[in-house]
Amino acid sequence: MSPPAIEPPPGRQVFQRTFTPVPADIDENGHVNNVVYLGWVQAMAIAHWEARLPLEEQAKWAWIVLRHEVDYRRPLLPGETATARTWVDEHTHGAKFDRFVRIDGPDGAMCAQARTVWCLIDAETRRPARVPKEMAAVFL
Repeated sequence: MSPPAIEPPPGRQVFQRTFTPVPADIDENGHVNNVVYLGWVQAMAIAHWEARLPLEEQAKWAWIVLRHEVDYRRPLLPGETATARTWVDEHTHGAKFDRFVRIDGPDGAMCAQARTVWCLIDAETRRPARVPKEMAAVFL
């Protein structure tokens, strides 16, 4: 049984991009390889971060992934463009921040979805740091 499709809560700020697979993204089964989806999940997190925070603020921090949990539902085929949306959980957990990504095919059907857990790192000390409330608010 497949897990239910995730959707952002009403009123949540959502960041969106599109991805069109290149020939190297297609596996021997004729569709986008699962590792490519994971790369898109990471690209969404980075692009969202870069779009929402000023460079001087970004320079103070780094993120590391603690966990990726990905569900695959519908293959994305050559020539199809995917729409990816990402949003974050309303609650931080110390240094941890949960992010959600949903990737849909051109027909609107979900191809893949992910829940990822990221840990905020102080860029100077390279140690985990509690997510500042002001930072979390930028993404909500």
